Amino acid sequence: MNEEKVLYRKYRPQSFKEVLGQEHIVEALEGSIKLGRVAHAYLFSGSRGTGKTSVARILAKALGTSETDLYEIDAASNRQIDDIRALREGVSAVPFESRYKIYILDEVHMLTKEAWNALLKTLEEPPAHVIFIMATTDIEKVPETVLSRCQTFAFKRPSQKILKEASERIAKKEGYTIESPASELVALLADGSYRDAHGILQKAMGSSPDKSITLAEVEKITGSPKSTLVNSLIEAVEKKETAAGLSAIGKAVEQNIDMKVFAKLLLAKLRFVLLLRNAPDMEKGIQGEVSSEDFEFLKKLASAKESRITSAVLLEFLNVYDLIGYSALPQLPLELAVIKLCAL
Repeated sequence: MNEEKVLYRKYRPQSFKEVLGQEHIVEALEGSIKLGRVAHAYLFSGSRGTGKTSVARILAKALGTSETDLYEIDAASNRQIDDIRALREGVSAVPFESRYKIYILDEVHMLTKEAWNALLKTLEEPPAHVIFIMATTDIEKVPETVLSRCQTFAFKRPSQKILKEASERIAKKEGYTIESPASELVALLADGSYRDAHGILQKAMGSSPDKSITLAEVEKITGSPKSTLVNSLIEAVEKKETAAGLSAIGKAVEQNIDMKVFAKLLLAKLRFVLLLRNAPDMEKGIQGEVSSEDFEFLKKLASAKESRITSAVLLEFLNVYDLIGYSALPQLPLELAVIKLCAL
């Protein structure tokens, strides 16, 4: 696929004002640049796809560093002491055409102990023309001796609302329309990652015959269960129909649906039921996030006087979500939860 067509590259933020959901970091970095208080070592931490590398590049650009003096190194592939020794030798050379020579070290937690020790010496007394920007998805593996020498910034996972709006905006720029429930599903499945949201949207655009992306199309390309299948499970719990609930899970297994995805969609709908029941002012917002059929279904459950869909049910399935990844049979935690809830 042509690089210009890859959405996560095409729509990667190019300036601080384009960075979404990381206002606390943008404000701090812009302030330090304005005051001339630039650190010589930064550590960006956060889950994958939250914009760490993008912000590192923007910081380098804001400091006037040209591509000639910008070095990006994947620490996962260059993690040995010899790699860091080679880096240290390059550090001593002055920049070609910029004030600063900047090194972006991605996945820095992958460095070996010996490599960390070698890098530490450079971090302790870095040349005035060098800035290190390190990025990690696992800050717990970064030595304390390194943390103490860096300005650290924790990147937030983008909210579902931000990912939904970003998907809709990009779809529009690409000449597509996307149904609100479809963009909601994209945001939900992206699990706090801009990169994943862009990837799902890319697939949906590639398979849409008429430049109008529907919920059914997103369900199909992501292997998500049809909305009716999730509703069947909720309805089974509501009516204490164990066989119907197990049947819904069985159909999901037959369709090779990821049980984590199934459980995530289930949790989202159960949450909506509780919000509709306990926070009526949120009704309009929820109505815009689901299909009309789903909204009627959820509204009916929320308004039922003695509904069995309670916070205890949501908590039970929330615990199940964590167990799915550890189970020899991914569907088993869901099945056990259905049996337990229908028997109560």
